[in-house]
Amino acid sequence: MRIAVVGATGMVGRIMLQVLEERNVPCTELIPVASARSAGTKVRFKGKDYTVIGMKQAVSLRPDVALFSAGGSTSLEWAPKFAEVGTYVIDNSSAWRMDPNIPLVVPEVNPYALTKGSRIIANPNCSTIQLVVALWPLHKAFGIERVVVSTYQSVTGTGKKAMDTLNREQAGEKDTDSPYPHPIHRNVIPQCDVFLENGYTKEEMKVVNESRKIMGLPDLRVTATAVRVPVTGGHSEAVNVRFSKAVTPEAVRDILRNAPGVIVQDDPAKSVYPMPLNAEGRDEVFVGRIRKDESEENSINLWVVSDNLRKGAATNSVQILELLMEKGIV
Repeated sequence: MRIAVVGATGMVGRIMLQVLEERNVPCTELIPVASARSAGTKVRFKGKDYTVIGMKQAVSLRPDVALFSAGGSTSLEWAPKFAEVGTYVIDNSSAWRMDPNIPLVVPEVNPYALTKGSRIIANPNCSTIQLVVALWPLHKAFGIERVVVSTYQSVTGTGKKAMDTLNREQAGEKDTDSPYPHPIHRNVIPQCDVFLENGYTKEEMKVVNESRKIMGLPDLRVTATAVRVPVTGGHSEAVNVRFSKAVTPEAVRDILRNAPGVIVQDDPAKSVYPMPLNAEGRDEVFVGRIRKDESEENSINLWVVSDNLRKGAATNSVQILELLMEKGIV
């Protein structure tokens, strides 16, 4: 199988290469792709150096699959061109997620959404992915009525510039190139992405709309607050869920222990609960602090953590590719 990685020199692109290698995905030819600025540079894959090429050349090579992590405008322009030559595109940007004709896929939740006609497949937002991996098995058991989620998002979700900003601020250096409107070191910023007319940020509405689409629950009541925090290991979420059926923390733990892609870490007496520090570099979604909401009937509180660059981006994309293979589509 001939696999292109578009945005191969970026943060997520490099992790895509790493995950492809770790999971031993069959690859007869790797095609690393990036902007004209990065063309000609080298990336390493399975002990070999590969030269990065530009978009036009990559399209002409007609790869079987292209993993995209190059931004929304690039995806809007180039994903259809790859699809036209027969390539299956798995896109990590927000460009195609809410298109009703494009599947938005988390393999643990809606593998049925993938069909042979799906030439462009959207990879969800990082915060959404870890949320629905934890929620879906619980919805099947108890029926979700409402979700309230507050996210605590790593600076890695903004990109390398944000990591550099945090490092400079921690070192006491003046930063003139920050992607944030306020300092992030020793601070919490209740803004991820731009504000919309309804007072929510784009990130918050992504969580709402994408969760509904992935789980096939268009009327699900979801509300979100997205917050940027000065950590690098992954995103954390405080989740309050109301169900239509009676539920206990013990039942929730049992279901999540057997859920694909989930690891339960829930022993408060021993200070065991998920943290970004321990989730970094892992592909699972970690759930803990499972407890009854004593203010609301049939409601549970959860704490959900996952590495946003891996399961929240690169790993989920590669799992979609593996799903295409399992279904015999590629």
